[in-house]
Amino acid sequence: MSTALGLLEFKTIPVAVEAADEMLKAAEVELILATPICPGKYVAIISGEVANVQSSVKRGVAVGGIFLVDSYVIPNISEAVLPAISGAAVVDHMESLGVIETIAAVSAVMAGDLIVKAAQVQLIEIRLARGLGGKGEVFFTGELGAVEAARNAALERLGREGGLVSSAVIARPHKALLQAIA
Repeated sequence: MSTALGLLEFKTIPVAVEAADEMLKAAEVELILATPICPGKYVAIISGEVANVQSSVKRGVAVGGIFLVDSYVIPNISEAVLPAISGAAVVDHMESLGVIETIAAVSAVMAGDLIVKAAQVQLIEIRLARGLGGKGEVFFTGELGAVEAARNAALERLGREGGLVSSAVIARPHKALLQAIA
């Protein structure tokens, strides 16, 4: 069985809580995160078998209606994504630094998964809207060419879907900056 991640972002908390409850009742899935992320926004993240996650997300989208900001189902989620969301990713050595900012919090999770699947990079953190005005941030590291390739893969997808705010690749970030990010 393949593990999938389902992500929904809402612009009102009462409807989001109701949708999260309905998602858990719709299929056998595990609740990973259900929390407010910035004033008036809420994220629900679930995991499980692909078909169950798809069914659950479909129910959450229906309940969310006009209050839904964004939703994704990511089949075969990279094992590196969940530790990056929780801020528990372990990075052995930082080289070049890549940063991507997304319009919605859940887009950052999708970008993080794309990044680690596209090139030999390590996720540092996926930040979900807290203190970011509802946006998402992805920080990652690796050799310069790999960081550029990973960023380009994510930008291509985010650009098509309209989820990109900005991005940067820093070839040799200052040691103080790396300490502040890690």
